[in-house]
Amino acid sequence: MNIRVLRPRSLAGQLFAMQAVLIAVVVAGCALFSYVSDQRQAQQAAGRQALAVARSVADSPSVPAAIRTAHPSTALQPYALRVMRDTDVDFITIMNPQGIRWTHPDPSQIGQRFLGHIDRAVAGHSFTETYTGTLGPSVRAVTPVFNGDGRVVGLVSAGIKVEAISERVRDQLTALLGVAAGALALGAIVTYGLNARLRRHTHGMSAAELSRMHDYQQAALHAVREGLLMLDGQYRVALINDGGRELLGVPSEEAVVGESVADLGLPSPLTGALLSSEPRVDEVHLTADRVLVVNTSPVSGGERRGTVVTLRDVTELQSLMGELDSERGFTQALRSQAHEAANRLHTVVSLIELGRAEEAVDFATAELELAQALTDQVVAAVHEPVLAALLLGKTAQANERGVELVVSEDSGLDDGLLPPSLPARDLVTILGNLIDNAVDAAQGSAASKVTVTARTDAAELVLKVADTGAGVDADHAELVFQRGFSTKPSGPDGRGLGLALVSQAVHRHEGTLSVAEASGGGAEFEVRLPLRTTMKAPPATTTGARSDIVPGGKA
Repeated sequence: MNIRVLRPRSLAGQLFAMQAVLIAVVVAGCALFSYVSDQRQAQQAAGRQALAVARSVADSPSVPAAIRTAHPSTALQPYALRVMRDTDVDFITIMNPQGIRWTHPDPSQIGQRFLGHIDRAVAGHSFTETYTGTLGPSVRAVTPVFNGDGRVVGLVSAGIKVEAISERVRDQLTALLGVAAGALALGAIVTYGLNARLRRHTHGMSAAELSRMHDYQQAALHAVREGLLMLDGQYRVALINDGGRELLGVPSEEAVVGESVADLGLPSPLTGALLSSEPRVDEVHLTADRVLVVNTSPVSGGERRGTVVTLRDVTELQSLMGELDSERGFTQALRSQAHEAANRLHTVVSLIELGRAEEAVDFATAELELAQALTDQVVAAVHEPVLAALLLGKTAQANERGVELVVSEDSGLDDGLLPPSLPARDLVTILGNLIDNAVDAAQGSAASKVTVTARTDAAELVLKVADTGAGVDADHAELVFQRGFSTKPSGPDGRGLGLALVSQAVHRHEGTLSVAEASGGGAEFEVRLPLRTTMKAPPATTTGARSDIVPGGKA
C-alpha cells in the first residue's frame, strides 16, 4: 500500500494563493460597495426625477384649468400619459385633495383612492417616498397644485418603479463586474509573475523548508572549523563564520559584516586574493601568525553577485613539510658523507695493502682532525644543541653544493640561555630558512661563502646570515619578506615562502628583521629577538595544529 505524502506548498505558491484571495476579497468588497452605493444613488436620482416631473405637471397652467372643469379626467388623462412617455417615468397620477384619482396609467384605476401618503402635500408641501401601490413598489413624489389665490385644489404624484431602478443598477453592476473581473485577472497575472520570480529564487521551497535550511546553515557554519567568508558584489563582508574570524584575527561578526575586505587590515597579498574577480585555488598566504590555504569562487547568476572564500589553516602541515624537507636534506648529506667516507676508507685500505702504513695513518688522522675541527668550531660557538645540530647539517649540505659555510668568530650562544617563550623550533625556522636562501644566493659566486653569526647582545638574541651572492636591490628591501616575492625561478611548489615564514616567526616573537649589504658583497640578513620570559603565545589553530614552523621553504 503506497501512502502519498503531500509536499508542503512552496512559499511562492502560498503567497500567490494569499494574494489571489486578497485581490478577490478587495474586488468583491469594492463591487458590493459600488452596488449598494449605486442602488442608493439610483433611488435618490429617481426621487429627484419624479419630484421634478410632478412639480412640472403641477405648475402647468392647463392643470388647474382642467381641475375647474366638470370632468377633469377628460383633459388630464391624455396630458398625463403624454408627459409620462416624454419624461420616462412609470406613472403620473393627478388627484383631488381627498386622494381620488383623475388620471392613472391603468384607466380602470381612475376614480379610485390613491395608495400612499398625501397629508404633507395637502398641507402645501412636496415630498418623496418609497411605497407599494397598484403598480408595485415605486419611488414617488407628491406635490400640491395651487389655484390663483394659493389654495390647494389638487395633487400630482409621479413615480418610478423600484424594478426599473434595479434594472438600471443591474446594467451598471454588469459593467462594474466586468471591470472587477479585469482587475482580478490583471492582479492574478501580475501576482503570478512576481511569484514565479520568487519561486525561482526560493527554488520552490516552502516557508518551513526555508526556515529549516536556515537553521541547518547556521549550525553548519558554527560546526565547520575551516574558515568561511562570503562577500557581496562590492566585496563587502556578507557572512563570516567562527573559524573565519579566528583564522583572520578579526573582531566579532557584527563588527566586520558590511565592511569592505580592504578595511579589515589583512596582509596585502591576502587582500588582493580576496578582491580578485578570478577564482583562486589552493593559494598559500601568510597572516601575522598563520599559514592559510585560500580558495575563492565567484557567485554568479548572469551577473556578479559576490564571492565565496574558504580558508584552511595549514600551519601544522607547513611545519610537517618543513620537517620532511629537513629530513631529506639531512639524508642527502648523510648519503654524500657516506660516499666520501667510503672513498677515504678505500684510500686507507689501498695504502695499507701497498705497505704504506704510516702514510695511511697520516691520511686518516688528517681527515679526522678536519672533521673534528669543524665540529669543535660550531659547538664552541653555539652550545644550544638544536642550533648546533642545524649548523652542522647545513654545513654538510652547503659543502655538497660547493658553498663554504662558516660560523663567525664573534658568535657565542650558551646552552640554557634561551627562555621557554622562544622555542628552538622557531629558531630553526628562522635560521634554517635564512641559511637556505643564503646558500642559494652564494652558489656559483666567486667566493661561494656563507657566514653565520649567533650571539646575544644585551637582552636580545642576534642572528646574522651573510652571503657572497648578488645581494638584494634596495628597492626590494621590503618586498623580499612578502609571500610570493622571489628573484629566482619558480619551482613546482612556488617560491617566495621562506623569508615570509621567517618574517612571520620574527613578528610572532616581537622581534625585528632587516636586510643590508654584506661587507664582502652580497646580502646580510639580521634578526633580533628579545630575550624575556613572557612572549606572545603562539595562536591556537582551529585544527589543533601548532603554529610553529620548521625550515624547508625557499624565498
